Amino acid sequence: MPDQGCKIRLDRALAAWGTPGFAEVLIQELARLGADRLPLQQGLSTGNYVADEPITVVINRISGKDDVIRVTVGIFFKGVIGGCSCTDDPTPASDINEYCELQLEIAGTGTATAVVLEPDGG
Repeated sequence: MPDQGCKIRLDRALAAWGTPGFAEVLIQELARLGADRLPLQQGLSTGNYVADEPITVVINRISGKDDVIRVTVGIFFKGVIGGCSCTDDPTPASDINEYCELQLEIAGTGTATAVVLEPDGG
């Protein structure tokens, strides 16, 4: 299976590393990025595509080693099951709750953060 990840910058979170506010800063920064910058499409379990709605981020695990901060986050978001919009279609478009886990590798050097979908998350 090909890598289903992306690269993002988390400069505020990196600057907050080692402070009591790190987790909150990371949550805010990821939530601000939103669904379009994270690999959530690959994390859908029921829907056809990710809805343009705010996401909720929870921190599951944090570890720092060898100048790399590894964080596993849970992302709650909305997926959409799209119908054909025909008058007799019993499945019109509807939002459903989705969840997936992402692994973040934040380099202490300030380079882009690797974000990869956890294969068993969710």
